[in-house]
Amino acid sequence: MGGSLPRAGGRDLERQPNPVLVAETTDLAPGSALEVGCGEGVDALWLAGRGWRVTGVDISRVALARAAAQGRAQGLEVEWQHADVLAVPPAAGVYDLVSAQFMHLPAAERVSLYGRLAAAVAPGGTLLIVAHHPSDLHTTMNRPSLYDMFFTPEQLVANLDPEAWQVLIAESRPRVAVDPQGCEVTIHDTVLKARRVA
Repeated sequence: MGGSLPRAGGRDLERQPNPVLVAETTDLAPGSALEVGCGEGVDALWLAGRGWRVTGVDISRVALARAAAQGRAQGLEVEWQHADVLAVPPAAGVYDLVSAQFMHLPAAERVSLYGRLAAAVAPGGTLLIVAHHPSDLHTTMNRPSLYDMFFTPEQLVANLDPEAWQVLIAESRPRVAVDPQGCEVTIHDTVLKARRVA
C-alpha cells in the first residue's frame, strides 16, 4: 500500500500499541480481527495478547518478518499476510474487527481501500480507522505537504452506507506530541469507529 505515511510516534520502535486502538477495543468481545498495514505488528500482537484471532496484513516483507519474530518472542500467534489490499481485497463480511491505523493514500485510492475494509467487517462487527487530521498540516509537526492524503472523520462517514452502519465515534481527537524542534504541540487524530448493522 504505497503512499502510507510513517506511523505515529515511532510506535514500532517503542513497542507500544496505538492508544486509540487500546481505548476503543477494550469494550469489544474478542473475535476475529484484521489489522491492515500492520507494520512490525505492534497493534496486531496487542490484540492477540487479549484473545483476538488476528490477521496482520502489510506490503512490506521486512516488516512482516520482524512482526513474526516479535510474535514468536512473545508466544503469540498471528496470521501474517504479505498483500496489497488495493490489489487483493480481504474476504468480505468475516472479521469482527477491522483496524487501519495511520494509512494515508491519495483520495481515490483511500476511498477504494476503506470501502474494501468496510466490506470485510462481519455483521455486528466494528470498523476502526485512525489517521492524521488535515489540521496537522498547519502545525510544526513534520508532515508532508500532500493535502490530498489527509482527511476528516466526516469524509469517512460520507462513504459509509447509513443503513448498514451505526457510527459510534467520528471525531478529531486531540493529543500532545513533540515536534522536530522538541516542542510540545497539540495535534489531532481523525477517529472513526462504526459498527456494521447485524
